[in-house]
Amino acid sequence: MGQNTEYKTKQKEAIYNYLLEHKEKHLTIDEILEYFLSANQKIGRTTIYRYLEKLVEKGEVRKYFIEEGVSACYQLITKGSCCSEHFHAKCTKCGTLYHVECSSLLQIGEHLREHHNFIIDHTKTVFYGICEKCQ
Repeated sequence: MGQNTEYKTKQKEAIYNYLLEHKEKHLTIDEILEYFLSANQKIGRTTIYRYLEKLVEKGEVRKYFIEEGVSACYQLITKGSCCSEHFHAKCTKCGTLYHVECSSLLQIGEHLREHHNFIIDHTKTVFYGICEKCQ
């Protein structure tokens, strides 16, 4: 029984290290699973999902729903990470999600709060369009 626990711990450590190495990215479970399959590490989808959800509950990972009906994205929260303070833009051609730090967009958020009594959740606000590479 101790071996199984150790195996699970090593799997969690591997997942956490992958998140840490890609802390600037928003990762789907499929992307994480694909990485471990390509590295010949047997970590199942359910293990990845359950561990990510535990990290979300503990406040160590941020979970994004970029599009309805599409898999959620996860991002490790590290010191200095500030996704709650900026917007995101998603390319509808390549699917890349970008962090958008722009004072003009922050002014829109301030306007909505001051004039419409509405507070924007930056972690759930995504602008859709076509990125520079795909234009």
